[in-house]
Amino acid sequence: MSFSSTSTSAPTPPQRKGVFRPFKATSSSSSRKSDGLALLIVAAEAATVAGEFAPFPYIKGACGTFVTLLKAVENVRRNQEDLKELCKKIKEIVDILHAQVSASGATIGARLKDVCEEFERFLQEMLVAVARMQAETEGLRGQIKGFIKSSSISAEIAGYEKRIQELILNINLITGIDMNFRTIRMESTLNAVHTMMSPAAVQVPQYTNNCPPASRIFQGREKILAKMQGYFAQDMEKQHIYVLHGLGGAGKTEIALKFIQESSCFTNIFFVDASTVETINTGFNNIAKLQSVGDLSNDAVKWLVTQHEDWLVFFDNADNPKLDLHKFLPRCNHGNIIITSRNPELRVYGSDSPVSGMEQEDAIALLLKSGAVQQITSSDEKRAADIVKVLWYLPLAIVQAGAFIAKFRVLDHYLDLYAQNHKRLLREKPSQSHSDYEWTVYTTWQMSFDQLSPAAAMLLQLCSFLHQEGISEDIFSRAADYDFPSFGPSETELQQPLEFLSQFQGLDGKWDAIAFLEVVTEITSFSLATFAPAEKMFSIHPLVHQWSRDILPDPEVKYCITHSIIGMSIRGIPKIYSQLASLKLLPHVDAIMQFKEFVGPDFSAAYGLLYSWARRHREAKALRISGLKRWRTLKSNNDLDTLYLIEGLGATYSKLGQLEEAEEIQVMVLGRRRTILGEDHLQTLNAMHNLAITYKNLGQPQTAKELELVVLEKRRDILGADHLDTVSALQTLAHTYRELGQFQKAEELEVVVVEKRRGILGVDHLDTLKAMHNLAVTYQELSQFEDAQGLQTEVMPKFRAILGDSHPRTILSICNLAKTYRALGKVAEAWELEALPPHKEGTSVSQAPE
Repeated sequence: MSFSSTSTSAPTPPQRKGVFRPFKATSSSSSRKSDGLALLIVAAEAATVAGEFAPFPYIKGACGTFVTLLKAVENVRRNQEDLKELCKKIKEIVDILHAQVSASGATIGARLKDVCEEFERFLQEMLVAVARMQAETEGLRGQIKGFIKSSSISAEIAGYEKRIQELILNINLITGIDMNFRTIRMESTLNAVHTMMSPAAVQVPQYTNNCPPASRIFQGREKILAKMQGYFAQDMEKQHIYVLHGLGGAGKTEIALKFIQESSCFTNIFFVDASTVETINTGFNNIAKLQSVGDLSNDAVKWLVTQHEDWLVFFDNADNPKLDLHKFLPRCNHGNIIITSRNPELRVYGSDSPVSGMEQEDAIALLLKSGAVQQITSSDEKRAADIVKVLWYLPLAIVQAGAFIAKFRVLDHYLDLYAQNHKRLLREKPSQSHSDYEWTVYTTWQMSFDQLSPAAAMLLQLCSFLHQEGISEDIFSRAADYDFPSFGPSETELQQPLEFLSQFQGLDGKWDAIAFLEVVTEITSFSLATFAPAEKMFSIHPLVHQWSRDILPDPEVKYCITHSIIGMSIRGIPKIYSQLASLKLLPHVDAIMQFKEFVGPDFSAAYGLLYSWARRHREAKALRISGLKRWRTLKSNNDLDTLYLIEGLGATYSKLGQLEEAEEIQVMVLGRRRTILGEDHLQTLNAMHNLAITYKNLGQPQTAKELELVVLEKRRDILGADHLDTVSALQTLAHTYRELGQFQKAEELEVVVVEKRRGILGVDHLDTLKAMHNLAVTYQELSQFEDAQGLQTEVMPKFRAILGDSHPRTILSICNLAKTYRALGKVAEAWELEALPPHKEGTSVSQAPE
């Protein structure tokens, strides 16, 4: 139902079609009494008259209904103030309609239709309520207040106003208006009314919001939005600054726009493109012109300092790490600022949220919505879950995938296409989009990559062949100290990795940690990597990791450099840290070994050594055989370096349980070293030590003991009692005594081993912990369960922390401690331990090798 028929008639001058022009008020209107309500009626009547000549009848209908409502309120003789306040708020919406139709004319089209019709229905509901109030004779003020409270009129009006503003912003975007220049002003409906009324009588409200709305398919991010809401709601008596930082394509801008769109915290909102100094200056220049305070950037900053309202400046895309944003921040203790950036350093300005991948549920919803999937089934959701997982929950990648799915209807086999064409799919810009973001996943990172220095770009590319996590400085610093053993690649073969590493070395050849940190920081300043200071490691987002390898013009060259650096780094690991270092380096070696199509310098021996430390003896065997074959083409079997490689292969055979092959190799190595080096040479003693272990594994502990006694005595004489090799000989002999059932002798030696390793290596070193574990096992055999418990309760948690719950040594320590608890009658404690992550059934306490 329309109430427009009640509006006052007016002359009909010729009008240009599609333009909503203001008209002077009629004489009957101007003769009304000049109180506030009468002025509202004058303006509303004129707006209705003007609406008759607009091409949009729904505007005329809404304005006419407003006139009817005003007249109804005017006829309420008692207690009008509550309703008059409501009418003033409604007038602001009419002002917005007039200003936008006057400015844009036919360009608004049908976009305002739904809002105007909803607005008119709301006004009609108010008319009914006011009519009911007029019929009552008692308690009018209380009824009005109840109506206001129960109907949430203020919230409704605010909702209409916000929706109209959103539509206006959409129109601005469609017509290509520069958002830094666009102003939304809620002016008085008629120029004639401005002329008729004094400035004191008519206030011209101003509200600026030149931010585009958030994407229509925005999903999730509740935690970040809630944190922002809580932060800006605080009365801190200082300026609120919030930084959203993260990888390009993670959705920082959309989160900010969504928060601004839904927040009621701010008065004026100003959008500033912070890509460069020039765009920031342009944004602030426009603020100055908009507010008529000048035409320079500094004029706007000074003006903001004087404005104590809750204004907001949104600095979007402040990505350049060389840009000093500080000089553009108003120096005052009021106002609000939101910053989006790829540079995490900007978090120093205030509160912050790192922005990365989405929650799985939200990512699935985003993919299905952007993919225009209708009548979603559980099968669709499962396929979507698989897709977003492959895309690592990155919003931009998900939206691109959704656009492709919507265009070609390929949800069912998108992953097959992605597996074969991921570079193309992540580069391709959708023809239809849901936001103003101009870049694809790959192009947005390319822009950041192009700003890196050569050293930073090279480091990122080399790391693309490593595992994406756990990349540490010591990988490179150890490689820089490579000492060129005689059986490894030559200096000429390693020229390229040496040239790269020299960028992080001083004139004295020593490693320059600051130079390396500066390069890593350069990469992290674009969020192409993240750095964990406590662990001194950095990691790369999996999609960035893949992209940085995809863009390589010379992948084989970069692979060979990375392959060589890892091999050089393994050779630089001190023996006492070998096993711990293997845990950190192993994922990187695994990653490098995937690229079998590339051939680099021969580091088979180094890689085989690492796999041996990590107890992956099958891989170690293959690499050691390969390296030995290559070396034998250059050297004879009697060459000492050849014997070193053969010895390593023999140790691997022993670990694999191929004991006869191991014995054959080790007997040969011992004999040749005795001949070449003599009985007392350390390499001869090492060969004897390895052969003794094999004899023990062959079930010949007495033969093993005879060799081990010789090794222990000679190492004491040559190296001293406190040398780690001497201590290792003690531990090996103690284990043999335990095999022979001589537990008292084993205990005496193991107590010494624990004491010396604690003093030399520290209480948390893996070798110290293993010695404590072995001594605890011996205590169990001697029925000294209290002593065993004291060691095991210290060792087991450290094994879990260092090695993880699934490591065999961790599992063994849990089983042994549970057995000790049962022996002490602590059944509940034993049950609690046995409820820990799965342990191997049938694990024996006798399994405690060095």
